[in-house]
Parts: sequence; C-alpha cells; structure tokens
Amino acid sequence: MAGNVYTVGQVNAYIRNMFTQDFMLNRIYVKGEVSNCKYHTSGHIYFSLKDESGTIACVMFAGQRSGLSFRMSEGQQVIVLGSVSVYERNGTYQLYAKEIRLDGEGVLYERFQALKKELEEMGMFAEEYKKPIPPFAMRIGVVTASTGAAIRDIMNISSRRNPYVQLLLYPAQVQGEGAAESIVKGISVLEKAGVDVMIVGRGGGSIEDLWAFNEESVARAIFHCSVPVISAVGHETDTTIADFVADLRAPTPSAAAELAVWDYRLFAGQIDEYGRKLRKNMGRQLELARLKKDQYASRLKYLHPGVALIQKKQRLADAEDTLRQLMEKRMEGNRHRLALCAERIRGLSPVEKLGKGFAYVEQTENGKKAAVKSVSQVRPGQELYVYVTDGQIHVRAEKIREASYGRE
Repeated sequence: MAGNVYTVGQVNAYIRNMFTQDFMLNRIYVKGEVSNCKYHTSGHIYFSLKDESGTIACVMFAGQRSGLSFRMSEGQQVIVLGSVSVYERNGTYQLYAKEIRLDGEGVLYERFQALKKELEEMGMFAEEYKKPIPPFAMRIGVVTASTGAAIRDIMNISSRRNPYVQLLLYPAQVQGEGAAESIVKGISVLEKAGVDVMIVGRGGGSIEDLWAFNEESVARAIFHCSVPVISAVGHETDTTIADFVADLRAPTPSAAAELAVWDYRLFAGQIDEYGRKLRKNMGRQLELARLKKDQYASRLKYLHPGVALIQKKQRLADAEDTLRQLMEKRMEGNRHRLALCAERIRGLSPVEKLGKGFAYVEQTENGKKAAVKSVSQVRPGQELYVYVTDGQIHVRAEKIREASYGRE
C-alpha cells in the first residue's frame, strides 16, 4: 500500500482547519430561502438556505438568538451573517449563524446599527435620563396614525381601564416620505398641550414601514421632550431607535395603553379597601376613646371637687359636733367649779357674815379708813362705824375692855 493512510477523523479535522484559516469563511453573508426550519427545545434553530443552484445547512445556537429579531418560517428570503465550518462528527460543513435578517433590509439594518451606536455613545439611551411615567395620568397624548389599528387598540383599552382619562390624538403620518417630520411635529404639539404622558408609535410592519421611528430627528425629539414618552412601535419582536430613547418601551400599542392608563376599577377597589380599613380603624379608635372616656368619667366622679367638698363638709360637721361636745363638757366643768368657788366665796363673804348677826367695825385714822380687828386700835371717845346687813351705824367708843373669847 503506497503513501500515508489517514483516519476519517484526521481528514475531517484537517478540512475544518482549512475552513478556520480561511478569513472570508469566518465572516460571511449568505442570502437564500429558508427551508426545513426547526426550533429545537434546547433553543437552537436548525434550517437550510437554498436557491436555484444549491442548499447549505445552517444552525443558530441559543446563545446567538439575540441576533434574530423575527420568527423564522419556511420560504422567507433572508441574509445570514455567520461562519462556515466542518462538523467533524459527520464530515459535513454548515453555516453557523450569528445574525439573521430579512433580505432587502441589509442597507437599512446597517444604518440602524450605525445610528444606534452613535446615539448610545452620546448617552441618549442612559437610564439617568429616563423620566418616570406618572401613575395617575389624566391627559394622555398619542402620536400615531388616525386610521390605524394602534389608535383603536389604545382607545379601547383606555375606555375599559379608565373612562375618565382624556386622550389627545395627533394624527401623524407614520410611514413613507415626511413621516419623521410629522412625528416630530406631533411630539412638539402635544408637549405644548400639556399632556401628562405621551404614547408614540404605530402597528407592526417591515423595517421599511417602521423606519420613520429609526430617524435621528425622531429620536432627538423624544429625548428632548419634557413629557415622559412611551414608545409603542410594531410588535414585540420589532425594535427601533425610538424604543431605546423613550422613557419606557412597550412591546405593542395595546401594552402602551396598559402602561399609561391607570386602571380606575383597581383604583376604586383600592379606595374601597382603604375606606373599609379606615372605618375599621376609626371604629377601633372610637371604641378605645369610649373606654378612656368612661375611665376618665369614673376618675372625675371620684376626684370631682363636689365629692371632696361633701367629704370636707361632713368632716366639718363632725368636727363641729366634737367641738360643741368638748365645749359643753368644758363649760359644764367650769360651771361646776364656778359653783364650788361661789359657794366658797359665799362662805367667806362679809355680807354673808353680816347676815348671820356679825358686824364689821371700821375706824378713821389720819383720813384713812381701817378695819378694827383689836381693841388696841380704839381709844375711848373715838368714832367708829359699824356695818350691819342693812346699813351703817355711827357710834362713839365709851369704854374699852379686853376679853379673851375662846382663850383660857
């Protein structure tokens, strides 16, 4: 056997290395029609690209799904950006997709990416510039077509959620030449009208249909608008520059209405619930207040000045009775002692003595009267005054004689 012999794996690895070293095959755009498209449960997408001359197998791994903005289906004309390599296990080559977009959108997509990068570097997508959406907006401005499905959806949801909210529509041109200028003017007009929040958007369509919302003038009008702006362009998978600049992105116009219009029924239910809680709390507070009032009333009744006055009156009456009894007792004792003293005085009274036959003799000497207690005080011929019970006797001493009454 002549020459070297290689294994199948070696040959497949060699071919894979050849593909890997080819710069063009590492980043290549391939255009074709989608066929045999399958979304695997793992998140990978397996499909084929075909044209009139051939077919190539393709795969987009789940980690690359961010490069796909629509759902793939049979027959779509697409442009796939990826790399071509060999799958060594079965020796077949396939295209590993990184980005997929519909055919005809390539130039617009490049413009979209360039403007997005430029505005992002300028900080127009930064969160610190996002204005909060008012929770209870009453005047809502809408910049969209007057005849599209978007305004009908917004009106239906608004009337269902809150019939008291006022919608102000600026009927803008949202597609074709002059659409960007019309949208910018609508934003300016509704801002001057003093709306609380603004919805800017339209229904779904191709990238060409939605391109007005990728214009720089529209992006700057949204960014500089003093009113919070909700973008609502296309379907959930559609993404525009307006979505990145707006204060809030809604996947659809219907979702924008849900975000902008507060639900009056829910609000009314909350008010009723707050009312029930308030009444319950008020009832509880009133009951506590009644209990405190009763307690204070009992304490007031006990501490009332009238009660204290009655008690003091009673004590005063008791003290008065006690004082009267003591005074009477003291007076009775004094009367008894007075009677004893009177009796003793009466026994010692000269008048009492005189009444019993005794007399009181008095003389005058040197102009002064003095009682005669002894015969030695009297001289014969001296005038004397004798006092008896009913009067005075003026006598003269004729004879003086000593006597020893009761003496031996």
